[in-house]
Amino acid sequence: MSEERTKKVLISAGSVFILLFSLGPLLWMLAVSLSGNIDFLRSGRYLITLSNYLDIVRMRNLHFTDYMRNSLIIAAVTSLIVVVIGLFAAYAVTRLNFPHKELFVMGILAVSMFPQISIVGYLFKLMSSIGLINTYPSLIIPYVAWTTPVVLWLLTSYLSGIPRELDEAALVDGASRSKALLKVIFPVSAPGVFSAILIAFILSYNEFMFALMLTSDFRARTIPVGIALFQGLHGEIPWGYVMAGAALASLPVVLIALFFQRYITEGLTRGAVKG
Repeated sequence: MSEERTKKVLISAGSVFILLFSLGPLLWMLAVSLSGNIDFLRSGRYLITLSNYLDIVRMRNLHFTDYMRNSLIIAAVTSLIVVVIGLFAAYAVTRLNFPHKELFVMGILAVSMFPQISIVGYLFKLMSSIGLINTYPSLIIPYVAWTTPVVLWLLTSYLSGIPRELDEAALVDGASRSKALLKVIFPVSAPGVFSAILIAFILSYNEFMFALMLTSDFRARTIPVGIALFQGLHGEIPWGYVMAGAALASLPVVLIALFFQRYITEGLTRGAVKG
């Protein structure tokens, strides 16, 4: 076998392995969620049904729709707040001259690397003392602090690739700094801002640790924790419900990735190349 053919075979085999490795859990999740008998591997009979999906939506004691609503609201509010903070902070870092601004950005990113488990106990005490346990703010506030460093890093890299002459020309024409940012820089940096919103949304939507510790029931609990606690409602693990819930919960993130991947890729790659 020639070297060129061997290379093609290895690349093809590696691609197939990565594809199966990535899609295997998803396919298994769908197979179990659509199965009428969970032990289909042992019994050899596979019955396709939508009963698991219909049950988790209809059964009020599971509160699946409440968990979904909570997750979408909390993730959306968090992503919008974080991007506003990150955009102004990134503009200040890339356009204003102040000492040690590189250390400022690196310090914020370094602080975000502390594991969540190391601070969740103190965070629980704080939220309890101010009466915010099991409310939207109890999750939005830590999510904003948790995702801001990533968004700031992304937007700083992106804005540093935009020529300063654009906002300098606006300043010469009499615009203020804030107007130059909103009227000139923001439209140019829209792909980066959009990708930052999506990343903050996905991070907040998927977060588990804070949501587990800072919520107690369906009024504020998010979908990852809600699905994990399905087993507590039945005395045994209802794998059909768990997999159906996971499939429906994954749908918003999958749709975001499919429809907006061009903006995410453009925002990330431009910042990485030009930053």
